[in-house]
Amino acid sequence: MAEENCTHNCSTCSSDCASRQAPQFEQPHVNSSIKHTIAVVSGKGGVGKSIVTSMLAVALSKKGYRVGIMDADITGPSIPKAFGVTDPVEGDESGLFPPKSAGGVDIMSLNLMLQDVTSPVIWRGPVIAGTVKQFYTDVIWDDLDYLLIDCPPGTGDVPLTIFQSIKLDGIVIVSSPQELVSMIVSKAANMADMMKIPVLGLVENMSYVKCPDCGKEIHIFGESHIAEVAEKFGYPVLARIPMDPTLAALVDAGKIEELENNPLAEAVNFVEKSLG
Repeated sequence: MAEENCTHNCSTCSSDCASRQAPQFEQPHVNSSIKHTIAVVSGKGGVGKSIVTSMLAVALSKKGYRVGIMDADITGPSIPKAFGVTDPVEGDESGLFPPKSAGGVDIMSLNLMLQDVTSPVIWRGPVIAGTVKQFYTDVIWDDLDYLLIDCPPGTGDVPLTIFQSIKLDGIVIVSSPQELVSMIVSKAANMADMMKIPVLGLVENMSYVKCPDCGKEIHIFGESHIAEVAEKFGYPVLARIPMDPTLAALVDAGKIEELENNPLAEAVNFVEKSLG
């Protein structure tokens, strides 16, 4: 009966419900070796969360780290496309083996298990959440320094499953410049706070377009609010990423690992200091 009186705010609620209990984390595959696990999240869709995940993986990989990406956006997977990975997931009685990108990034995505990548995944929430868990428990993530989890947008079933069942070292919140970003970031930030998961920082995507002639920043979606949001929550701004047709072309071609002047290169330094 305690859960019926729950206010969903553990800081003020006196109800002794399941949300207050210590989470029971799933264990990775016995043959996996993962030093750090980071989830990339957003309060809403369409802010480029998967692109940010991919760029962060590329930046980490180019510094010599072993990196894997778990594509947890089951109904809208896009990570394999960005890396040009088409090899199917293979496995044996011991577990599943994620395909590697040209640059050596391990990638696990449902799209790599479908005969037709355009086939829709018409599953209910519990099935999707169970699949995400299996991507962690049944896949052999071999000798990774960083496992990045590309979460679906929002604060629904799958992000909640990841927060409650996978031990995370931190999350990166992706946003865009619109005025409503404060409310959207608040949702993701409050969820992380309730789950006692540290926020490593904020990334603002589609921040501006740089004029090719004069170099002036043109704010297509209005002036950035990321600094005031970061100050409000006490989070660092890891990067402001411009709208860049070169980046879009590389993603469409499956060659994101060829990206030069990666806006998230400096963010890697902060991640290193934060996680050790």
